[in-house]
Amino acid sequence: MFSSLTIVIPILGAIAIALWPNLSSQTARRLALTFASAVAAIVLAMATQFDPAAIAPQWSTAIDWLPKLGLTYSVGVDGLSLPVLGLSALVLWVALWASPSQNLHRPRLYYALLLLAGAGLNGAFLAQNLLLFILFYELELIPFYLLIAIWGSPDRKGYAATKFLIFTALSGSFVLVSFLCATWLSGAENFDRAGLDFSHLPLTAQLICLGLLLLGFGIKLPLIPLHSWQPDTYAEASPPVSILLSGAAAKLGAFGLIRYGLGAFPDAWAAIAPGLALVGALGALYGSFNALAQRDLKRTIAYSSIGHMGYFIVALAALTPLSLLGASLQMVAHGLIAALLFYLAGTIESVTGSRDRDALSGLMHPMRGLPATSSLFVLAAMASAGIPGLVGFTAEFAIIQGAFSVYPVMASLCVVASGLTAVYFAIAINRTCFGKLDETPVPYPTVPWLQQVPALVLTVMIFAFGIWPAGLVRWSEPITAGYAAAAAPTVPPETAIATLAPATEAPTLP
Repeated sequence: MFSSLTIVIPILGAIAIALWPNLSSQTARRLALTFASAVAAIVLAMATQFDPAAIAPQWSTAIDWLPKLGLTYSVGVDGLSLPVLGLSALVLWVALWASPSQNLHRPRLYYALLLLAGAGLNGAFLAQNLLLFILFYELELIPFYLLIAIWGSPDRKGYAATKFLIFTALSGSFVLVSFLCATWLSGAENFDRAGLDFSHLPLTAQLICLGLLLLGFGIKLPLIPLHSWQPDTYAEASPPVSILLSGAAAKLGAFGLIRYGLGAFPDAWAAIAPGLALVGALGALYGSFNALAQRDLKRTIAYSSIGHMGYFIVALAALTPLSLLGASLQMVAHGLIAALLFYLAGTIESVTGSRDRDALSGLMHPMRGLPATSSLFVLAAMASAGIPGLVGFTAEFAIIQGAFSVYPVMASLCVVASGLTAVYFAIAINRTCFGKLDETPVPYPTVPWLQQVPALVLTVMIFAFGIWPAGLVRWSEPITAGYAAAAAPTVPPETAIATLAPATEAPTLP
């Protein structure tokens, strides 16, 4: 029941805001934040009562919906979905807080769409039925398209929104065809994960189904060469939408690759792992070199995201327990860091009217009025570059250490890409925060501390999980160890864990 509330509450909030007559922008924002805060509180309560040792989904709900089609409303929380569910709830709250409280065009539609997008993401992370996953996967497509097309950059929002729509629709189509083929070939009567077993399928059939999943989730991640929609979309979307896209929506692709790619087709995954490692390493370098060439802060962060997802692919290819644990940690780490970077880039643009790093200078100087925002931007850049003590370092170190024994060259290339991350963020920081003031300096308006609350919350999370990563990995470690054991026979049998076990009774929330 509690898992369903994280889906139902945002939907009810969207309906209430959309139908409420004469609702001002400020009131709509407060209502949306109230519903998002309720979701975050529920996820936090679930985290405190979650049993990390249990592999089966907890707080499960299974209701027959369309049994003749094999579709059931089956949702639940396990160690892989809980961290990203918490990330989704937090990032939705941050995106709503970052939204303007006044002078917003069509505020009721705007906040209703943000809540619907959040509901779709939560549902996809919780779905235990393949068709239900597809429904939620596609549910967030239309809200995001409208959010980009209506409230995006005046110059190219139509182009970016259309490109996003086409690529994301293709993504869902590839995933759906893969699910239909695999389920039909396996002879299953429905699409519930608990009853599916694709291990007996011929390797060729597994490779075809896995290839379709790689295309679908690779677009969402994004994975090169399927990434061309991402920089345009992130740059042209409004800052709150960029926050939600990069912090949570992109993680749906990463989550899908682990859950439905590696988890469902371990033999096929092991067969293509060397090629995936090469693609991941090249993607890490590609993203880093392209980020070096950008002047736009949002495009720099967008290409940085492509590079950091390259580390994620290398980790999945290595198939060691440590690398897979690092991959699960990287999903949350990158989500927190990307959300913080886009939030701060949006703040800088709203105050200065520009996000061109070559047009900005001296923002750290008190005369500019942005010393706090600039300081947080420096910290976020350090986290992205993998400075020890921050969550980015923990995730990348686990990935590189776990992958080095299997793919030393690819892991070394990831180290090079990590060094390039420090370079392009150092250039951006030097030109925006530490550049000398103009001869006629312009004092920008001071950013109120209340407006900095989401950035401070994200900063605390980045520090907390950097110093205490066990707070995250204890949830995911049993299930990632099971995936590693299933795909790599060299893992000791005692670490193997059944990843498609039937649901068990979950602890009761107080």
